[in-house]
Amino acid sequence: MITNPTRQRALHGITATRPSARVANSVDHQAALAWRLTARDKWIIRMVHEHRVLTAAQITACAFPSFRSGRQRLRELFQWSVLDRFQPAISLGAAPMHYVLGPAGASVLAAEHGLDVKDLGYRRDRTIGISHHQRLAHTVGVNEWFTTLITRARHHTSNALRAWWSETRCAQHFGDLVRPDAYGRWHTHHREIEFFLEFDLGTETTTRVAHKLHGYHQLAAATGIITPLLVWLPTARREATTRRALTTTWRELDAPHQVPVLTAAADLLNPHTEHPSPADTVWLPLTPVPQSSTPRVGLHQISGLWPHIPPPTSTGTDTTTAVSTTLPAPPPMPPPPSLRAEPRSGVAG
Repeated sequence: MITNPTRQRALHGITATRPSARVANSVDHQAALAWRLTARDKWIIRMVHEHRVLTAAQITACAFPSFRSGRQRLRELFQWSVLDRFQPAISLGAAPMHYVLGPAGASVLAAEHGLDVKDLGYRRDRTIGISHHQRLAHTVGVNEWFTTLITRARHHTSNALRAWWSETRCAQHFGDLVRPDAYGRWHTHHREIEFFLEFDLGTETTTRVAHKLHGYHQLAAATGIITPLLVWLPTARREATTRRALTTTWRELDAPHQVPVLTAAADLLNPHTEHPSPADTVWLPLTPVPQSSTPRVGLHQISGLWPHIPPPTSTGTDTTTAVSTTLPAPPPMPPPPSLRAEPRSGVAG
């Protein structure tokens, strides 16, 4: 009121209030969320649970028409304790906001699958603890790799990311032999390719990176399934040195043809093109392929390099249950936009 103005000191520290963990798990709060959350919100919940942490830019690029609308909705999900967030400190500039699963989001996810929150293996302190994890940059980098594919697919209807398994899920399925950073399946132009990803930040020796080929060779021998391995490097210089180590190890394998390997470097992407992504023509087979007319190929061309590899036959959706993951992998592509307006009338509960 103009006759009774608010004092400046009263404005300090005003922030949107969030429900406590106890309130976030209450019946009343969950009931309020039941009509507030859209299919897209629930997709975000599943994605941050599967992949541990996603930045604001990654989520908005995948699921929102603009960064402004995405930022607003993420703020609401944070206020409702559906998501938690943190902002890492960096030496230059400002880091993006990083989002993880919140207590209310864990309750929603568990309820949808008829589980208790404890069955998800969710603990808030451990979830937010990734902010201090030494592999945070690696996890965010892998997630950026895949979210650029999702963004590309959203703008090119002939493309789709059909599967994206996290490092944790891959370890539960293949951990006895190999621990890929991710498993994916890319569909475009009536072709589909599945692959394992090794995401390199230059923190390991090239010898150690190359040694991983033995595990992929053992996996192919045990399953009878040949799956291309994509090795993503930070620079073309790092790619060149890594390729030498990979080639030496690959030739020593008993059946090297069972481990098709391709490499690419991040600085090969053209930043001036619209939606640059690993789907671009940046992949170089470890050994020359007769069927290839150009040195580097796009992601959709990989299946044509090795005609002896049969196309994927399953749906690419994980339907098994595991001790710590419990839930099937979420569909990587977001649901269609909801026709229902997203309510913005304050904090639930």
